Amino acid sequence: MEVKNLTIIGAGLMGTGIAHVSALGGIRTTLVDVSSEILEKALAKIEGHLQKGMELEKIDREMMEQSLGRLKSEVDLERGVREADMVIEAVPEKIELKLEIFRKADQLCGKDVVFASNTSALSITEMAAVTQRPEKCIGIHFFNPVHLMRLVEIVRGLETSDDTYQITKEVAEGMGKETVEVKESPGFVTSRINVLIGNEAFYLLQEGVARAEDIDKALKLGLNHPMGPFELVDLVGLDTRLSVLEFLHERLGEKYRPCPLLVKYVKAGRLGRKTDKGVYDYTRKR
Repeated sequence: MEVKNLTIIGAGLMGTGIAHVSALGGIRTTLVDVSSEILEKALAKIEGHLQKGMELEKIDREMMEQSLGRLKSEVDLERGVREADMVIEAVPEKIELKLEIFRKADQLCGKDVVFASNTSALSITEMAAVTQRPEKCIGIHFFNPVHLMRLVEIVRGLETSDDTYQITKEVAEGMGKETVEVKESPGFVTSRINVLIGNEAFYLLQEGVARAEDIDKALKLGLNHPMGPFELVDLVGLDTRLSVLEFLHERLGEKYRPCPLLVKYVKAGRLGRKTDKGVYDYTRKR
């Protein structure tokens, strides 16, 4: 099956990024959210990124205009999924919310529509179980910022079919991504390793071993990481990182227990770039 129409549910950071690469990749794309204000901001952000791509000569004006022409927004879920060949949910990393989306979409979509979750850690099998199409449910884990990061983890649930995997792989490759195949396990590959690095960085900061800037610098220059762990968590969101750690701690044990300093930052509302303050303060130049 060729995916000609893609619906993305959730116009946050990740949903907006997926809509960008989908439209640029030639797919008619509908971005769904309950807030028209959030949708307006998402479309403006996509246009801004495309404009920047044109200025950098990565795309031309015709590609930009065609991409925007393939993109629309919708506040009503039923209208949003009406023509979909594939649905990707990109709502916050809470299993109850994702289960609700899968249940509703399953009632609204034709039986051949593929359902994908952009989760970084949660169970695809659990989401699939609330639908009448478990063989057509799969994980498609993009990375932030979506338009710049090359990798997509494709995660098979217990009953995910080979056909669903192949469709999803082709969609990701059409968006210009490289893929890895992962069997479902808490945290998959990247999240499971990455949260340990980030959590240990918080312990180092909590213990006063080094300043945040020096920890970031050490991993970038000493281990050749493109971003330091605190730069990355501020970009991803400290609340998102804490949610993943709590899930992995519950499923995999003590080594994933969240650092108390991370918990304290989240309780203080220091969630990263989206609140202008996380590990770093973005209201003033660092």
